[in-house]
Amino acid sequence: MPKINRKGKAAVLTDGEYSKIRRQIKTEKYKLLLDLAWYTGERWGALVQLKVSDVYDHNGLPKEDIIFPAIIRKHRPDGTADTTEIPVHPILKESLGRYQPKTQSEWLFPSRCGTKPITWKNAYDILARASDDAGFESKGISTHSTRRSMVNKLRKSGVAKEIIRTFTGHRDNKGLDPYFEIEMDERRGAIATL
Repeated sequence: MPKINRKGKAAVLTDGEYSKIRRQIKTEKYKLLLDLAWYTGERWGALVQLKVSDVYDHNGLPKEDIIFPAIIRKHRPDGTADTTEIPVHPILKESLGRYQPKTQSEWLFPSRCGTKPITWKNAYDILARASDDAGFESKGISTHSTRRSMVNKLRKSGVAKEIIRTFTGHRDNKGLDPYFEIEMDERRGAIATL
């Protein structure tokens, strides 16, 4: 899934494209992985390292907020990272309710042996196959597409950059701004105000 003609940036997905890709995924495990990416905007490298206890309470019910420990999140050049909590969207809560984590593994997405999580490469392959099967092989979709999509949906909904940064972990707008994709209709609307 190369980022064709996107200047190195992953494609931003519409709700319809996300749904079409999701329909191509066969198991609840990987549908949940896509849903978590879509509704939290977290990097897939962190998602595959989630533990059951980060997402479910001691009764096995989905938590109201998902905890992404600093240890699994991308670290800054200075070696630091922050733990973040992201509120669970109602649709994501339904998806979490349908998924039954393997009780013998601490990992939300365990590998076949169950002693470690699946790899980012495994998750990438699932997304690539589903995107290709959905007819998006030349769109430039990557695991970063869900993160960019969430950021852009929040921006278009009028959510302040300061709040968006609490989800993405960016310390300032310099790191966040490259995520924004300004569409032609927005540019036309801006010119129309002149």
